[in-house]
Amino acid sequence: MAEKKKYTGAMVKLRQIRSGIGCPVEMRETLKALGFRKMHQVVERQDTNETRGMIHKVRHLVEFVD
Repeated sequence: MAEKKKYTGAMVKLRQIRSGIGCPVEMRETLKALGFRKMHQVVERQDTNETRGMIHKVRHLVEFVD
């Protein structure tokens, strides 16, 4: 069985680059759960498996910021 990758818990910065208007309700709720309220807003979240799962779900709407 494959071993799950464990993330360090460091912080990651994300920016919303596309709107969630035309997306299914689940994706819009995921954006809200990540803390996004506006376009081009930058949020900082802890790098955990749960956060990475949410980012993966809306990966076409957000980008990582250095």
